[in-house]
Amino acid sequence: MATSVRLRRAGLAAAALASVFLLAACAPPKSPAENYSGAPVSDHEGSGDEGGADTGEPQAGWVGEGGQLSVTLWGSSTCPLVGEHISVVEPAATGNRVAIDLKEYPANQVCTMDLVPHTTVFWTPMDVTTTKPLVVEVQGTEITVPIK
Repeated sequence: MATSVRLRRAGLAAAALASVFLLAACAPPKSPAENYSGAPVSDHEGSGDEGGADTGEPQAGWVGEGGQLSVTLWGSSTCPLVGEHISVVEPAATGNRVAIDLKEYPANQVCTMDLVPHTTVFWTPMDVTTTKPLVVEVQGTEITVPIK
């Protein structure tokens, strides 16, 4: 009888461990879902700060129902400003704020001096909400994305 109790406990422990791995796999990745040259296209248009369209200012907005967040930055076409990682600075309960880290280029990289938009789309982190304004920190700027 002691053997069957040990087997049941081992089985429950294995099931618990498998559950942890499955739940971790469901979390959205912190790396970009998509990158493309240009401003948000019609099926990617966000509902955030649209002020940067012609001015070169950073812009951000929700994509679709808020499952993704687009960030558009202006820079060189040969060395575009590309979002590489999104992190939650303040979860929804304490502020609803994220930070975007940018791809870094080698110091000796030759870049053109033009100014073009580049959009990075991230999966919305689980610790933020679309029911409160979201502050996006990127490139030393804060962009407020309104409620979805």
